[in-house]
Amino acid sequence: MSPGGGFCKEMIEPHVTYGDCDAATSNMELRSSPFKAVVSGLSEHHGFASNNDVHELLECPVCMTLMYPPIHQCPSGHTLCSSCKARVHNCCPTCRQELGNIRCLALEKVAESLDLPCRYQILGCNDIFPYYGKLKHEKNCKHRPFSCPYAGAECSISGDIPFLVMHLRDDHKVDMHDGCTFNHRYVKSNPQEIENATWMLTVFNCFGRQFCLHFEAFQLGMAPVYMAFLRFMGDDDEAKQFSYSLEVGGNGRKLMWQGVPRSIRDSHRKVRDSQDGLIIQRNLALFFSGGSNRQELKLKVAGRIWKEN
Repeated sequence: MSPGGGFCKEMIEPHVTYGDCDAATSNMELRSSPFKAVVSGLSEHHGFASNNDVHELLECPVCMTLMYPPIHQCPSGHTLCSSCKARVHNCCPTCRQELGNIRCLALEKVAESLDLPCRYQILGCNDIFPYYGKLKHEKNCKHRPFSCPYAGAECSISGDIPFLVMHLRDDHKVDMHDGCTFNHRYVKSNPQEIENATWMLTVFNCFGRQFCLHFEAFQLGMAPVYMAFLRFMGDDDEAKQFSYSLEVGGNGRKLMWQGVPRSIRDSHRKVRDSQDGLIIQRNLALFFSGGSNRQELKLKVAGRIWKEN
């Protein structure tokens, strides 16, 4: 026992799941992923019995994910990651001894020698990365799952585009349409009441890709507004290959917008707050609809999507 050390009074459960899934690779993914030959070399020259032994050495016993520097150890040599060190209140989850500020430099050095596959290998990424470069790559890997673009409710579902299209259709009952032109009709009773945002989402299949048309009401500062914008179901580099236009009007007037669809990698809130779309002040919307005294708002938003050469 180190000087001043002691035993914690309570046992810490060693296999509680913590952490951000984007910050580390899951234990199951690790065990199913192949290593490059360098790991086999480590096994032979450093006395490790197998690749799985290397996996286990680098797994935090609390969150069961790969550890990155600083890797901490207790006086008896048990290791854990820096995030979990704070969570266990300075008590080793394995032997219950008090943790000091001991770094496991040897294990950090072993990690430097490893090459690992991307955690999204099962989704199509076949690249191999140095241990300490893997995490940075995974945050921007083009094969990483997309989040559900539905904005009317909190939804934690993620997956590839075909899966999300089925999810939007089956679970959120979103309207699906084929074609690159559209007329979106929005009807709202009591248009003077806009405190609660109203979301509408329609998915268009165009050029063999999918686009999400958002239409909603919300407060922009103190001003009530309506907003329509398009998002592309794919990555940003592909989204930039397309353009779209939106127009709304009535009473002999017309308001138009032209832009580039934002990728669903950008959250709905990020796009909305950047005001990157067609914004209609409520008074103008009522004018388009037939007058400010109307008890029902009726707007028709026409749009077109095209591919840039």
